[in-house]
Amino acid sequence: MEILHFCSGEAWASAQQRGEYRTPNLATEGFIHCSTADQVHVPANALVRGRTDLVLLTVETEFLDHQVRWEPGDPSDPQSTRFPHVYGPIPLAAVTAVRDFRPLPDGTFTMPSG
Repeated sequence: MEILHFCSGEAWASAQQRGEYRTPNLATEGFIHCSTADQVHVPANALVRGRTDLVLLTVETEFLDHQVRWEPGDPSDPQSTRFPHVYGPIPLAAVTAVRDFRPLPDGTFTMPSG
């Protein structure tokens, strides 16, 4: 199964040098936030609206070394939409595609075609 994660191009370049992808929230929350193709615009619009330095990583879950849990996007609402969370670093081999993730002219994001 494929899941998605957006990050800055700089963060992805650093991951390539380290040999794995990590986020600051992996240390603080214990997981890396991810999305499905149908969901990725939700956190992007809430957290990084208008940023033009992002890339979208396609992650193949079968190549992950760590568990993926589907958890509520709003922890205070157990009935909220569930998002995939990766409980460990993402190995580079699990990233099957990297593409630019640019906002529309109004600053909002949608899932890129293709």
